[in-house]
Amino acid sequence: MNAPSFQFLGFAVVGAVLFNLSGALIWRRLVLLALNLVFFALFASGVVSVLPFAAFLLTGYLGVVLLRNRPSQGLFLAFLALVLFEFFWLKRYSFIPGSITLPFVYVTIGLSYVFFRVLHLVIEAQQGGLKARVSPLSYVNYTLNFPALISGPIQLYPDYHRMESQERLPLDVFVVGEAAWRVAIGFFKVVIVSALLMKAQQACIAALGPDLPFASKALYGALIGAIYPFFLYANFSGYTDFVIGVAKLYRFDLPENFNNPFVSENFIAFWSRWHITLSSWLKTYVYTPVLLTCMRRVTARWAEPYFAVLAYFITFFLVGAWHGQTSMFLFFGVLQGGGVAANKLYQIVMGQRLGRAGYRKLSENVLYRSLSRGLTFTWFAFTLLWFWSSWSQLGGFISALGAPALLAAWSLVFITSSAALAWLAEGQVRAARHPWLGSRYVRTVQFTVMVLIVLISVLIVGGPAPDIVYKNF
Repeated sequence: MNAPSFQFLGFAVVGAVLFNLSGALIWRRLVLLALNLVFFALFASGVVSVLPFAAFLLTGYLGVVLLRNRPSQGLFLAFLALVLFEFFWLKRYSFIPGSITLPFVYVTIGLSYVFFRVLHLVIEAQQGGLKARVSPLSYVNYTLNFPALISGPIQLYPDYHRMESQERLPLDVFVVGEAAWRVAIGFFKVVIVSALLMKAQQACIAALGPDLPFASKALYGALIGAIYPFFLYANFSGYTDFVIGVAKLYRFDLPENFNNPFVSENFIAFWSRWHITLSSWLKTYVYTPVLLTCMRRVTARWAEPYFAVLAYFITFFLVGAWHGQTSMFLFFGVLQGGGVAANKLYQIVMGQRLGRAGYRKLSENVLYRSLSRGLTFTWFAFTLLWFWSSWSQLGGFISALGAPALLAAWSLVFITSSAALAWLAEGQVRAARHPWLGSRYVRTVQFTVMVLIVLISVLIVGGPAPDIVYKNF
């Protein structure tokens, strides 16, 4: 069952009716448990296929219980290593010998996102961050929460537990309306926008050839690189909109995962707006510990800013490497970590040369901001080549384009995105000055148009929606 889909929505609505029949906490938790287990079972081919996943969850829960009752550095490191190993083993990372992998097909849907939830609980149990006991029922519902199982977002346990334990709140027309609004946006982004962008990029790839004129090569090369970030955004943020809307029917507020990322003026800011829950998780549990460890071990004040460069590289290398099990994703991680680290190093150097006031003045310059947005987008689009293609495909693109057309293509991406994203950012500022654009009347019209377009596409045209890209991670 894919999300977004009418089947998923129907399942969620029926579940929400049952969930809201009673205000008793135990009733709501048991209904949610049943929904989570049924949803998870839809991806299983038999009892045996769920056992590895169940063993992974059991390992995490044992670690949480033991560490919360008696924190121990040695025990914590043992469970940390065990959870990491089980995750790499079940996901069959390339450095795990094939001889020790399981010889049968088993469920891994959502494992990468469950991994972050489990690891979060284990770390917080060791650090004393879990004030209340984590019951088996709450643990399973938190880790397998069906709206966020497939591709997140990654919600922290205290936020989940607070909502799980709250008194019954009315499911009134305003809540249902907000849920329907987010669901419609999600459907529209995935079924319409991401589908059109995917077809456009595929058409450009099919048209690319070594015999094309130089200008055509440069144009197709630029479109191949520039379309994918928008496709990925529409696909993933559309999924996030959909599940946030679904979760509202259960009075759960899932965390936002995107915040206008393409108007970011540097790569650090970009990652504070893109896949927010993943980058925030790693900043909390990787960036901060690495930075503090460096500062404790090296007391030279002049070196402190450069520790952030190292911590940023490690953190966002892991962001990239987490996405897959091959050398492509390791290189993707190097590019992500290198981009953020270089951005931080640039800020340090410019701050030293121009002073805080001078650098701030430069950063407020309209042309500088526009070029910064273009450079940020261009770098992200470039890194994504290692996200969606293979080494052989990259070789084919380079061969078909040639060095001059390749350089022209990325120059075109940079120049065009600098202008287009400046216009987009200014458009958002203008829209903020007109609050009526967000009124219920305008939103009702937008909602109606989006629903009609989706229904026409799905029921009449019959075009299948693209699969959620992050479902594979």
